[in-house]
Amino acid sequence: MYKTRVIPVLLLKKRGLYKGIKFRDHKYVGDPINTVRIFNEKEVDELIILDIEAHKVGIDFEYLKEVVSEAFIPIGYGGGIKSVEDAKKLFSIGIEKIILNTYATLNPELIKNLSEVFGSQSIIFSLDVKKNLLGKYSVYIKAGKEKTKYDPIDIATKMEKLGAGEILLNDIDRDGTFKGYNLELIKQISSKLSIPLIACGGAKEILDFKKAKQAGAHACAAGSMFVFHMPHRAVIISYPSEKELKQIEY
Repeated sequence: MYKTRVIPVLLLKKRGLYKGIKFRDHKYVGDPINTVRIFNEKEVDELIILDIEAHKVGIDFEYLKEVVSEAFIPIGYGGGIKSVEDAKKLFSIGIEKIILNTYATLNPELIKNLSEVFGSQSIIFSLDVKKNLLGKYSVYIKAGKEKTKYDPIDIATKMEKLGAGEILLNDIDRDGTFKGYNLELIKQISSKLSIPLIACGGAKEILDFKKAKQAGAHACAAGSMFVFHMPHRAVIISYPSEKELKQIEY
């Protein structure tokens, strides 16, 4: 495994795999189980699966069990997790890390409770941020639909203190745009943390991973880059070769 983890992100919705732009206009791109099988063959480091409707409809444990049973790689799951019991069920079906956003933002003590029971290494806080017209960043929940009063740096450091083992930083404005990561935001937040930061939102090429690492990211996540082929966004599942991944480190 390379020093910088490169993680495909799959978005679930009604048992389908979707991808959007700036957390909107989600397009169906395929079957999650077949996609997981392809990533198995490509020997990815790990996968992140985010159910973008689970905060409204609940966690589909039955289907997740099917998906995880096909995976030979570590899977992190986020969406609708609101209790220790939810986490227990997810770990019991083979999920290795749980990713929290909405319910942890509304009830930060949830992070503390989960880390005390399962350990910080298995808890990721997903920080979804968006810039307003005045250039100020705000934290969003409910799949980017609802703005909160929180400052990104404040909530990231708070979640670390409560027991989160990693922060997944999603820049809503760059999601699916292929414009590269928000390097300044990565620098600002990673410099205040002692836990790893996973950069997400905007990756187009290997060079973006290298830039994110130099800005302070410990891992790089991407969605569109691994499911679309440019310039027409044809659906093709891909992942960098070993030779390409080595470019990140040098």
